[in-house]
Amino acid sequence: MRSRKVFSALHTMKNRYVLCQLASKATRKFHRPNTRIQETMNEVLELIASEQMTVLKEPETNKSVEERRRAA
Repeated sequence: MRSRKVFSALHTMKNRYVLCQLASKATRKFHRPNTRIQETMNEVLELIASEQMTVLKEPETNKSVEERRRAA
């Protein structure tokens, strides 16, 4: 069931909003023509749950890097 996949994906990401955004972006990127979107969504949720979604993380901007350096 997809609800089990969503809950297992929530263990890797604590913010539900970020999980939904990541899942929708990943589904758009990984979707292949002539396949069901539901199947692509299930595959994406499994990837998120297994913490293999490092490919889709947003690159850090110079501003965020500078802010982290100042905070440290």
